[in-house]
Amino acid sequence: MIMATIALHDLMFYAHHGCFEEERLIGTRFKVDIELVTQGCKAAFTDSLEDAIDYCRVYALVAREMSVTSLLLEHVAGRILRSLTDAFPVRECTVTVSKLAPSLGGEVGRASVTLTQKDLEHD
Repeated sequence: MIMATIALHDLMFYAHHGCFEEERLIGTRFKVDIELVTQGCKAAFTDSLEDAIDYCRVYALVAREMSVTSLLLEHVAGRILRSLTDAFPVRECTVTVSKLAPSLGGEVGRASVTLTQKDLEHD
């Protein structure tokens, strides 16, 4: 069986996640990376969107979860992961959520959390 790995990189959002009230009020920029491994890849033979994972739908699901305020990146990543695995038949799913220029007391490019489908199976 042919499997495909679908990756969407650098999905950019302005959202209101963070432990500090100021972060949740003002908001900041976030980057999300998604990797999905399909259970099969019928679209490789049919060239039909109905047989593929629709990238626009993936983006819409991620955007929906990014719009819900959370304290922790872990929670945001977990919600995105559950949303994607509920919506699509995948063997594996990896989600990385990065807060760009987080307020950590010094210059930091980004803080990231990565969760996989396997991480949620053990909870």
